[in-house]
Amino acid sequence: MKKKLTFIGLGILVVFLLLLGTYKLMNSRTYQVFGGLTDKVETNEKVVALTFDDGPSENVNQILPLLDKYDAKATFFLIGNEIENYPEEAGKIAEAGHQIGNHTYAHKRMVFKSPSFIKTEIEKTDKLIRNSGYKGEIDVRPPNGKKILGLPYYLNKNDRDTITWNLEPDSYYTSASDKVKYVKENIKPGSIILLHPMYDDTGKELQAIEEILRELTNEGYTFVTVNELQEL
Repeated sequence: MKKKLTFIGLGILVVFLLLLGTYKLMNSRTYQVFGGLTDKVETNEKVVALTFDDGPSENVNQILPLLDKYDAKATFFLIGNEIENYPEEAGKIAEAGHQIGNHTYAHKRMVFKSPSFIKTEIEKTDKLIRNSGYKGEIDVRPPNGKKILGLPYYLNKNDRDTITWNLEPDSYYTSASDKVKYVKENIKPGSIILLHPMYDDTGKELQAIEEILRELTNEGYTFVTVNELQEL
């Protein structure tokens, strides 16, 4: 009986460790089993990549002038079905010379999905991004940064990069001042900053973007696209 209980206990422990490992792999911002992943770039140059997830939405019309004001380039990880809803805004992003990345078509968590589902989500969105007028390399950012095996395998097979981030002020703070303080205290050359301004109707996220642009510009930083950052 004692031996049987020991085996049961070991079995439970193994299952727990497997589940824990899967959870950590799914949420890792710095590692995946297949292919290349970039959460930041090691460089001595004072350059950073400002990235925006989701959308496009009408807020693009407020974001682009802010970027232009500070001569900044950014990377927009857009959702396919939102490009269909706001094709004009997607076109404006491309026309302004910013990078457009793929944030899947329906913004579903890309874990425990079939190969055909993954292929459709990425390739359908790629086509919409091209239709916007964007001609550069299309990097991919998984919704909520979650991935295990299927998506990294597909991207690696197609010579595509997974882009995550190393600074995420929205995950910790709600006020613009706190977000800016967090970025200033943690910024390093080669950082990739994640923000979510597309569905904000309070103006707080736009305020945070402008203050981050102003503060880091004053500290001598230049804002580049993810592709430009990777080329350093």
